[in-house]
Amino acid sequence: MEYLKTARKTAATDERNVRDTVQSILDDIEAGGDDVARRYARELDGYDGEIVVSDEVRAAAAGQVAQKLKDDIRFARDNVRRFAERQRASLQDVEYEVVPGLVAGQRQIPVSAVGCYAPGGRYAHVASAIMTVTTAKVAGVGHIAACSPPKPGVGMNPAVLYALDVCGADRILNLGGVQGIAAMAFGLFGTPPARVLAGPGNQFVAEAKRILFGRVGIDMFAGPTESMVIADATADPMIVAWDLVGQAEHGYNSPVWLIATDRALAEEVARLVPRCIAELPELNRENATRAWDEYGEIILAESREEAVRISDGYASEHLQVQAQDLDWWLANLTNYGSLFLGEETTVAYGDKCSGPNHVLPTKGAAHYTGGLSVGKFIKTVTWQRATREANRAIGQACARISRLEGMEGHARTADVRLAKYFPGENFDLSAAS
Repeated sequence: MEYLKTARKTAATDERNVRDTVQSILDDIEAGGDDVARRYARELDGYDGEIVVSDEVRAAAAGQVAQKLKDDIRFARDNVRRFAERQRASLQDVEYEVVPGLVAGQRQIPVSAVGCYAPGGRYAHVASAIMTVTTAKVAGVGHIAACSPPKPGVGMNPAVLYALDVCGADRILNLGGVQGIAAMAFGLFGTPPARVLAGPGNQFVAEAKRILFGRVGIDMFAGPTESMVIADATADPMIVAWDLVGQAEHGYNSPVWLIATDRALAEEVARLVPRCIAELPELNRENATRAWDEYGEIILAESREEAVRISDGYASEHLQVQAQDLDWWLANLTNYGSLFLGEETTVAYGDKCSGPNHVLPTKGAAHYTGGLSVGKFIKTVTWQRATREANRAIGQACARISRLEGMEGHARTADVRLAKYFPGENFDLSAAS
């Protein structure tokens, strides 16, 4: 393995200690409710309008969005919905006789309420609105609240509002940042308290979700967007370069990495990336320049097996493979948020409209979790029932194991059943030796 370009920073380099600030805001809003949330909206977003978006404003938003964009939003929603429906179908109730007389099972129960966050700020994150609300809707969630940062005197972006509405949000709030997360978590403005919070956001939003985790479920702990490309000699260097640049424009601290098994390809991509960045609009160019200069890497691997080992070590959020024998890569790569096989697809497709969810694990979390899916909004719960005869074996084993562990009360719950169901029978219920 050889580094042709090494990152000067990692995702952890620029993390700021925002916990105290976020905790203070959460505490204030929980104590003060709607009025304090409104105050933070005024102070942090300069917004002093209605928080709850009315049906009339929802309808008006549709008139502010071009028909072609509305068609695109519906196209993306339908793709996300279709894929989510297949995921939902894979989550099944189970009933099984474990031993004679003991029947156990599991049920898939949607949570009662969720909160979906759609980022605002520099970009109108229509896709995040689609990904979160549509997936929760397919899961069967009882109430879906959603929020997005408002502009002073205007409210949230009309396209984001249209997307939240058309995807099925029950209540939409003109709130961003920590105050938006708090409103959904604490059940403000007429919303039931969210049992799961989902959606990407800045470091303050991410920290709010982290603090609230446990009290509520969250999709994942999210960091800056990251992307990796694996390419061999057959890859098109211009496509590889643009796929790296396209993800680097997310933000100044969005890492992008190339693992190449061909030196000529790697060197050509290194030459092309700055040229591609130079073609971007100013803000995007600034983000991509810093991301590439400070976080970008090019790694030369001696073989595809070594490329897999390196990639699995990084466990990147997005992973593209532009190489021969795509089925081999699919079978051997294991750590990634979402995998894009072949030059005919790209991370941007997944980000915007192709169907699989774009809310994905970052900062190595793909070592142990995947991205947002319908399963995040569904509880898999278990149940059991037994015949009296089944107690003969189960009760004895339970009593002996309980006494071995020093839990006499547990053992007695088995003893009392054995005595009732099998009077006169003698069982050895002492601790196993």
